[in-house]
Amino acid sequence: MTFEQTLKIPIDRIGALLGKQGSTKAEIEKLCNVSINVDSNTGEVTVKIKGAVEEAEPFKALAIINAISRGFSPQRAFKLTKDNTTLETIDLREYAGRSKDALTRIKGRIIGQNGKARRVIEELTRTEVSVYGHTVSIIGEPEGVKLAAEAVKTLASGSQHSTVYRMLQRARQKAKLERLKLWEEE
Repeated sequence: MTFEQTLKIPIDRIGALLGKQGSTKAEIEKLCNVSINVDSNTGEVTVKIKGAVEEAEPFKALAIINAISRGFSPQRAFKLTKDNTTLETIDLREYAGRSKDALTRIKGRIIGQNGKARRVIEELTRTEVSVYGHTVSIIGEPEGVKLAAEAVKTLASGSQHSTVYRMLQRARQKAKLERLKLWEEE
């Protein structure tokens, strides 16, 4: 069985994907048992299985590359090598339409003053959030990613920050109570 997939990344993210002297690219290749070919002129990245098919993890490699292309640092993107970690990307154009001013305003709401809104979302959902271009990407465990995505979409729709923070706090308290009930049952 052969596997080959090509994706396009922003040209300004190629340096982050390659890393110093190709170190990031080499690390992805080693971890996922794939070979990666990067065209620096077009931004096309091709991922192929290298060696034994059973040991290759091309979809993890694609997720890591996608995360780096969406603005995450390689260190944050490598969290996707863990089994229970996912990446979700939200296109803010669904909320802003064609207006660049509306897109800028929505991105500002999600980031918050001095990064506060993004930081609160990350802390309360135990996720990593990146706002890049017209997208918001989230890395974390599925429950946290789902909750963070809901928070981002709610902010993008125009809800107040305090409403979103309360929703996140309630969800966090509910999860703590459920963990306590499970612990007590054992």
